Amino acid sequence: GLTDNLHGSAVSHPDQTVIWDGEDPYLVVAADKGRATFSDTANAISEARGFWLGDAFASGGSVGYDHKKMGITARGGWEAVKRHGPRVGQYAQPEPVTGIGCGDMSGDVFGNGMLLSEQSKLIAAVNHLHIFIDPGPSDTKVSWTERKRLFDTPNTAWADYKTSLISAGGGIFDRSAKSINLTPEIQKMTGLSKESVTPDELLHAILKADAELLWFGGIGTYVKAAHETHSEVGDRANDSLRVDGRELKVQVIGEGANLGMTQAARIEFARNGGRLNTDAIDNSAGVDSYDHEVNIKILLNAKVMDGDLSVQQRNELLASMTEAVGDKVLRNNARQTQAISLALHRSEQQNAEYQRFVVWLEDLGLLDRKFEFLPSEDQLSERVAQIGRAHV
Repeated sequence: GLTDNLHGSAVSHPDQTVIWDGEDPYLVVAADKGRATFSDTANAISEARGFWLGDAFASGGSVGYDHKKMGITARGGWEAVKRHGPRVGQYAQPEPVTGIGCGDMSGDVFGNGMLLSEQSKLIAAVNHLHIFIDPGPSDTKVSWTERKRLFDTPNTAWADYKTSLISAGGGIFDRSAKSINLTPEIQKMTGLSKESVTPDELLHAILKADAELLWFGGIGTYVKAAHETHSEVGDRANDSLRVDGRELKVQVIGEGANLGMTQAARIEFARNGGRLNTDAIDNSAGVDSYDHEVNIKILLNAKVMDGDLSVQQRNELLASMTEAVGDKVLRNNARQTQAISLALHRSEQQNAEYQRFVVWLEDLGLLDRKFEFLPSEDQLSERVAQIGRAHV
């Protein structure tokens, strides 16, 4: 990309470019495909080109914050889940909470998320290779310990889970299999009556299984709205197993991964009584920690340039702040979701104000209802009327 640069306090533009907007030397990137390698490469280019941010250009490098080690994205998503209900949303949960997951223990968001509570009762999970089913785990501590072993062991998959620890009727199944024989326990959990189904048929049923929490931690868009076509979703790999938002039976969704659902599916699920945020809310802790890293580096790099700190001292100071940065990020998550909860609580009494606000944003050209999946004025009025009739 092309960007302005800073030389002291002076802004310079790239050569042989026509500048249509104002000065803007602030450009940072976040590498999503693993810690250090991609970020270090980007930062090396930044430093070689004399870009003013230096190694603050790409966050998460070898001299930066390790998201997986911090577990920050999953921990932020769990803060969001905690807002949805006192039973599902407590770190020290008084009793087990049943969950379905998309991902595996080697993944950052899924792996860290499934270790946040020893009371999490994971009954099924799926990634691109395997289907994990544990219909009735009786000892959540044992299950948690095994998940932790997989998380701590590099390059593991669900196939590495000790099958002796899986409850009766469960197992680990290969998604490349032609068919999967169903035990009575799996039939009961999924509602399937067939004796054998294809892997995709089983996955489709698992997504619709009765559980308290659905945790998205892997890649793929698994839920659409009833009125959407699979082609509109834009994720052909999951067309055969995708479900509609109104078909979900879970109470709460934690969308730590990106695009686990379409926006229309989120709305459909919420209108059916489900509790969730958007993925941008649930996984914002990762971006927030990037922001903290970049801004801290900008501040400390100035001290290095002035000779007040050596590069080694800067790196040690940056590392020493890891826990404090994590605390600040999670506090932001808690406050952000609190603000959303308060807005939701007031929405029924202040629906007219919200409607006027939407119209005001439209008039300013800052909002496109269709693009943002927002209902028309008539649809909003009808929904308000439905609420009123429900209270009569």
